[in-house]
Order: sequence, then C-alpha cells, then structure tokens
Amino acid sequence: MATATLSLSDTDKLSNLKSAISTLNQITENEKSGFINLVGRYLSGEAQHIDWSKIQTPTDEVVVPYDKLAPLSEDPAETKKLLDKLVVLKLNGGLGTTMGCTGPKSVIEVCNGLTFLDLIVKQIEALNAKFGCSVPLLLMNSFNTHDDTLKIVENYANSNIDIHTFNQSQYPRLVTEDFAPLPCKGNSGKDGWYPPGHGDVFPSLMNSGKLDALLAKGKEYVFVANSDNLGAIVDLKILNHLIQNKNEYCMEVTPKTLADVKGGTLISYEGKVQLLEIAQVPDEHVNEFKSIEKFKIFNTNNLWVNLSAIKRLVEADALKMEIIPNPKEVDGVKVLQLETAAGAAIKFFDRAIGANVPRSRFLPVKATSDLLLVQSDLYTLTDEGYVIRNPARSNPSNPSIELGPEFKKVANFLGRFKSIPSIIDLDSLKVTGDVWFGSGVTLKGKVTVAAKSGVKLEIPDGAVIANKDINGPEDI
Repeated sequence: MATATLSLSDTDKLSNLKSAISTLNQITENEKSGFINLVGRYLSGEAQHIDWSKIQTPTDEVVVPYDKLAPLSEDPAETKKLLDKLVVLKLNGGLGTTMGCTGPKSVIEVCNGLTFLDLIVKQIEALNAKFGCSVPLLLMNSFNTHDDTLKIVENYANSNIDIHTFNQSQYPRLVTEDFAPLPCKGNSGKDGWYPPGHGDVFPSLMNSGKLDALLAKGKEYVFVANSDNLGAIVDLKILNHLIQNKNEYCMEVTPKTLADVKGGTLISYEGKVQLLEIAQVPDEHVNEFKSIEKFKIFNTNNLWVNLSAIKRLVEADALKMEIIPNPKEVDGVKVLQLETAAGAAIKFFDRAIGANVPRSRFLPVKATSDLLLVQSDLYTLTDEGYVIRNPARSNPSNPSIELGPEFKKVANFLGRFKSIPSIIDLDSLKVTGDVWFGSGVTLKGKVTVAAKSGVKLEIPDGAVIANKDINGPEDI
C-alpha cells in the first residue's frame, strides 16, 4: 500500500482527504476509493526515475513492423471469427471547446456534413454488414459529455450496431494550498470535478459492468482509440497477429516527423517494453528525446488490449501507471488534477508489443488547421465512412498549415473559406490577420498570406497561388 512510505504530514493530508471525500455524494464508492488510491500513490512519490543508460531501442520482435505482422486468411468465415472477438471503444470524454464548439468534440462535422461519430458508426456498420458479425461500439464519456452523447446515440437506433456508453470516473479537483477537494469548498458545479485521463478506461470498463458483459458474449479484444483520430479504423491484420501470438496489449506507433517530437515513444527498459513520455525525461536529455534519429517512433494512442487481461489486472489493482500532475486554476484558485494515460499501462501486460503502422492510421483533428486538411482535395470520403488520402499527392507527408486566431473556431474557419482550397501540391501555408478565401482557390508550394493590421484581405475566386508571400491584393 502506497501509504507505507508517506510522511506524517502526508498521512494527515490523506486522512483529512478521506474524511472530506466521504461526504461527497455525487460520486460512487468505487470512484472515492480510486481517487484516494491515486492521491496516496502521488503523495508517496512513487514516480519511477528513468535511468537513461538503461534505455534500449526496441527490437522488431517488440515493435513489430506492419509488414511483418502475421498474414491474414482470405476466407470470409475466418474474418468473421476474428471480428466476433472484437469490441471497438472510442474515448469520447473531450469537449469541442478549443475549436469553439459546444458539446462533445465527436459531434463536430468533419467531412461532407458528417461528424466523427457518424463516420465511426458508418465504418462499423459496413464491417458488420459485410461479414455478418456484430462488432459493438463502446463510447467512454466523461461527466462533461455524457448527457449530450446519450441524445446523439439515439440517432443511430436503426443501425446494425450495439452502441454502449459508460462514464469514466469523476474525481474532485484538489485545492493546491490545503489539499482539500474543491467541491467541499463550495464549488459544487462541474468546475469542482475532472475526468482523470484515459488511463482510467480500464477500471471504468470494469466498474461499469461492461467488461464482464463483453466477456460473457465471447469478446476477447478491445480496440481503443481517440474519437478524433480519423485514421483509427479496425485493422484485422493487427487483431489477427495478437490472437495468434497471445499478445495481451499492442500500442500502434508510427515514425516521428518534426511535428511529433513531443509524442511519447516506446523503449525497452529492464526487459520490458514501456512508454516514455517527455515529462519523464531528465532536462539534460530532452533534446535527445526529441531527436528523430534516436527515438524514431511515437504513440498514436491506438491501443489493442485483451479483455481478460484487463479484468485480471484491475482486480489485482496492478495497473499503477505513472501519475501526470496537471495544475490548473479555477476562479483564481490553484488546483491540482492527477491523471493517468492508457498507453503507460503497456508494461503491466504479458507479451505486450508495439506495431509500427503506416502514418495513415494517425489522422487526428485537433484544430481547424487539421479540418482544412481533411476537408480539402487531399482526402476523400468512402461510402463506408473511411477518410482516404488522395494518391495524386506524391509527397508522403501532409502540408504544414498554420492559421491565425481568426480561424480558431470552426464557425469562423468555415465562414472565411467560400470553399476549401485545393492543396494537393501545397508544402506549407501560414495565414495571419483578417484573411478571406474565395471559392476554387489553388495553393501550391510555400504560401504565406499576411493581412496588414486593420485591413481585410480577400483572396479572389479561382486564384492560383504558388510559392508566394501575399501581404495585399497587389501580390496576388
């Protein structure tokens, strides 16, 4: 038990916290004990210190190249057998606030008027119809997205998928000054609480009763991914490999580009594969961590996990992932959120591996600059809900796009483009100031558009702009 190594004052902190938590009737007993457990671990300072000299680059046995995965059978009956063992789980706890939207992020329209959730449902519908199987969809919501998601799921009542929702834990924010729960200080609204990161997916799946229900139906593996990653589609090759090799856990990684230097990477450490995040790296090694030469891959957060193994480890309270302290401020009060990440659980599972997958399996939409990419002619949408890259682009990497704050919110972004420009031959685009794009615009090479302060700059319909810096109409 973590409390064994607590100092006297920390023991007092924890016992005061336990008393305060016991009065909070908004959360379950499971949530209370999970929270106290997490805080106890945090106070005991159990954080693992990485000995840099022990880090080894994983071999191809540990991080398997995609083309070395076990071959698939051509027989549709075998495919159906595989799919009947699978559950798809999307992490659906995030709000669309950073992109200026209300409600769950998964209901932002991405392509052709369809939302993230519409696309996910279409993909699984197509699989179930094609192979006569019943892959269920689970959505892990947070208390922020739960009510809205329940209403949205009703739209899919006529689909051929079972859709289940469950909530991740709801923990109280801690006031930094005295370690008291914020809801006990009179802040009883949503601001007093937080969802403790996606590492919570494992205990929440168990506590919700969903895990036992899935096991009872003969399900064996769950494919977990962020709902905003358009590339995270069911991949039978990965599932087949895991079943054949009895791997309890697989993290999809992909080669780093300069845009991904802060992403977590997989390392071999003392005989086990584990996730190394930038927060764990000693200051003197940060530049080395960011280098593409030494650490060549990063975590996509597409994870495949054996359901029986989750049950075993949660019941044994063995999933002690690294704690990520996340300091925040609520109404001028400094608070602390303790979180964990699902990827960090890799080291607790037997025969855990990474799969080095193509970049196409990582297409997250985190900002309107990503929306520009997926709504442009660089991508097309198939009838089955897959977003496919246009083979007409010869450059394997996507253009880098930087849009100014005027484009940050989805509504403003859509308003400033009469139609999304053609960017098949674009290398980079940087837009600043009050810029408006006409319809049928084509952008090529390196393009910068910078409106002068207080001046509205309109790019005319049909303009073709190649390798130019545009500061006014005279430059077009």
